[in-house]
Amino acid sequence: MGTRLSGKVAIVTGGNRGIGRAIAETLACEDATVVIGDLREDRFADCASLERLAFVSLDVTNEASIRAFVDEVLEKFGRIDILVNNAGKVIHKSIDDQTAEDWDWLMAVNLRGPFLMAKYVVPEMRRIGAGTIVNIGSVEGYMVNPWHTAYAATKAGVHGLTLGLAVDLGPDGIRCNTVCPGWIDTELNRAYIEMYPDRSSIERELGQLHPVGRIGAPREVANAVLWLASEESSFVSGEMISVDGARTKKISLPAIVDEEYRVKLTKLQL
Repeated sequence: MGTRLSGKVAIVTGGNRGIGRAIAETLACEDATVVIGDLREDRFADCASLERLAFVSLDVTNEASIRAFVDEVLEKFGRIDILVNNAGKVIHKSIDDQTAEDWDWLMAVNLRGPFLMAKYVVPEMRRIGAGTIVNIGSVEGYMVNPWHTAYAATKAGVHGLTLGLAVDLGPDGIRCNTVCPGWIDTELNRAYIEMYPDRSSIERELGQLHPVGRIGAPREVANAVLWLASEESSFVSGEMISVDGARTKKISLPAIVDEEYRVKLTKLQL
């Protein structure tokens, strides 16, 4: 247990699994009271910081739900210091197969949700004269996987939202930043890998895409969020911080030229 967030009340949307769960647990382990906002409640029986976690039902696509959620958090805990907009969804469809309903749903969860959460949380942060918002964006806000047109558009929008909030809210003592995860070992990504018969080859090649020689863990994203939520980053606002093992920094090369590099990474993985 640490004390970097003692006395703070944090909200983590979509905090019942994966990256969101790691964020909630990490903030709680630094002595914050963490309110998980999600559509369903999961048990956190294996979390040592269970007593620091609370659950309040939340649908980030519904403005009335967000308003009621913020009111309940304030009624129960009296303040809101940290907002982590983590809830998000993805669809895998080409532009030909995407429907307007697909597009609107992804926009509602990934972009409208963070906007509305900020809209209703900011007045409370302004009242106490301080606060920090951490949005979970993606490296797909500036590079894109196939069939992710809508998802990439929402994450690029989150990055723009971050810039606007940082500029507008800075005079109120409120900071806003975005963490942009790369390939992280979550249940969702493991399910994607398991679609392929040769799982070990897929995992090995995914690791080789990253100069550090491996994919990331949810806790590594959570640690970046913790830093941004704490006073250790008190002069950092309006930033997009990639947590991707330098994947987005490596220029693609023809396979024959890249082979020596891949061999070195394979040795690191053994």
